[in-house]
Amino acid sequence: MPLEPLLPLFHRLNREHFQGSLAPEGRPLVDLRWSDGRLSRTAGFYRRGRRASGEDLCEIVLSRPLLDPLPREATLSTLCHEMIHAWVDRVLQVREVHGPCFRACMARINASQQQFQITLRHRYPLPRPQRGPRWLARCPCCGVEAPYQRRVRGLACRLCCERFHGGRWHPSCVLVYAPGPGAASVPISADLAGSPAALEPPFRAEPTPGSAAPPSRPEQRSPLEPGTVSLHAQGLTR
Repeated sequence: MPLEPLLPLFHRLNREHFQGSLAPEGRPLVDLRWSDGRLSRTAGFYRRGRRASGEDLCEIVLSRPLLDPLPREATLSTLCHEMIHAWVDRVLQVREVHGPCFRACMARINASQQQFQITLRHRYPLPRPQRGPRWLARCPCCGVEAPYQRRVRGLACRLCCERFHGGRWHPSCVLVYAPGPGAASVPISADLAGSPAALEPPFRAEPTPGSAAPPSRPEQRSPLEPGTVSLHAQGLTR
């Protein structure tokens, strides 16, 4: 379903609640647009400054991912919230965020209508991530799989290293990676360095003296295992 154009909503709210002051002679003092899909942590924002080209920048941006699935009232509330910021800045020429001028205008608009309510903070449910893990790591010995966001060179299945090789790293247990559900936008030649997904997989065995070592590369450690030197049977730590 196409997103509702913001300019007609802006002109309507400007007439009803700002006495037309945000568009003198019908020309908006602020640009309006929907985000390109990457704005997913806030419902919208107002900003004023300069573009890289040196041109003046004054715009209201609303979040496509957050507001698109919500009722129309959420768009009206968010747009009006940001219009108050623009009104305080451009019309009153007062420098504040949610100060007295903002709060007084918000209270006046909330009291004048029942279609939507403006709050100091946008509280809408965050969209669930659409992508799964980029990689699925599988042990060639036991077949256990675990999700990873990046491939880690030389990582071996700890369980199989303990079961078949006395807790020593062994090349026969090195994990094999296959693209996961979230790999559509990731080049197949992605760097072999990174960290595991949120769920810690049961994989980690590093070379010990006397065992074959993986190809040389600066050591990569999982952030879920701070300070760990080895997870072989001895369990040595720093």
